[in-house]
This record gives sequence, C-alpha cells and structure tokens, in this order.
Amino acid sequence: MDFSSHDFWIAVLQIIAIDVVLSGDNAVVIALACRNLPPPQRKKGIFWGVAGAVALRVVLTAFAAGLLGFPYLKLVGGILLLWIGVKLLIPEEAAGPDIDAPSNLWGAVKTIIVADFVMSLDNVIGVAAAARDSIALLLFGLAVSIPLIVWSSQIIMKLMERHPIIVTLGAGLLGYVAGGMLVSDVAVRDWADAAIPAAHYTVGGLCALFVMALGNWLAWRQAGRAERKIV
Repeated sequence: MDFSSHDFWIAVLQIIAIDVVLSGDNAVVIALACRNLPPPQRKKGIFWGVAGAVALRVVLTAFAAGLLGFPYLKLVGGILLLWIGVKLLIPEEAAGPDIDAPSNLWGAVKTIIVADFVMSLDNVIGVAAAARDSIALLLFGLAVSIPLIVWSSQIIMKLMERHPIIVTLGAGLLGYVAGGMLVSDVAVRDWADAAIPAAHYTVGGLCALFVMALGNWLAWRQAGRAERKIV
C-alpha cells in the first residue's frame, strides 16, 4: 500500500462513501433483530452480530475482488453496479424488511449475520470495484469505513433522509465506479484506452450522469403512478 499515492486515498474515500450509502439498511436490521432481547443482552447481540457480519463481508468482498481479475467479469459487474446505483434512487415499498426478532442472544446474532449476507450483494460488488484489484486497499478501506458505519449509522440514515442529494451523489459515485469497471476489464481495456480519451474518467463520468438521470426519472414515474392510484 502506497499511503502517499493520490489514487490510493481517492479509492479509500470511494470505498467509505459506497459503504456509507449502501449500509443504511443494515442499521435497521440490527435494531429489528435485537429488539426482543433483554437490555443487558442487547449490546452483546449488536456487538457479536456486527462482528460476524463484518467478518463474512470481508471474506465475500475479497473473494469478489479476486474474481474481477478474470475477463468479462468486470463488464458483468459494471452493468450490475449501474443497476444497483439506479435502484438506490427508486423509493422502496413502505413495508420494512421481514426480520424475525429472536428472544435469545445467539438467535439475534444469527439473524443479523444471515440478513446482512442476503442484503450485502450490492455493497460487496461496489466495494470490490472501488478497491481496483488490491486486496490490501480493500481491507484498509473496510477497516476504516465499517467502524464509521456501525457507530454512526443512525446519524447517517437521518442525514440521508433529510438531504436526499447525499443519496443521489452516492448513486452517481456507483455509476462512476461502474464506468471504471467497464473500461478496465482485461477483455476491452486496450481497446478502450486507444479509442476513448481518458477512458476511466470519461466513461465513469458518463455512467454517473446516466445512473442519476435514469434513477431520478424512474423515481418520478413511480411517484406519478402512486399519486394517480390515490386519486
């Protein structure tokens, strides 16, 4: 890891931002899973549930980052990440996640780990892409961002609710990272570098604009349909 590298710190900031934007639901899962525990056990449930979920996510993300070195997988991952960015801007149904609330400590821990595993596909792909094939950078970025999310998740969620522009910018960042994935796949990298000026930044910027435009347009259409149903 070159701590003096400009690109290194940009990638770390991208990992942190992606984790923050995509991890809001995890705080809800933790709260729901532990709501039936006695107060003395609640903190233990949160601690061990988060610890297990974090360990699982690090393994999955490192595995995903390794796979992205194969031809065409970055193309597939980039397209999937574009959709994840668009989906981030589309309001979800009012019903919250269907999370059981066990009354014992280890039941709550298991619920948190399983729910985080199911919900973390978008997070894993986004962070693996931002790590740019570097496992060391991946682990460093996660080490910085995970404590931030665990201890400030409620604040982050309130900020995103109060200032929707944060979510829009986060979706744009996912689009930018997706664009970088698309042109850095070993199957098209040489062609992209020769055919597109500053391919990483150009395609990344265009994909960021695409994600924000399409996501907001789909959100606007969904809001219009909801209003017509009410009327």
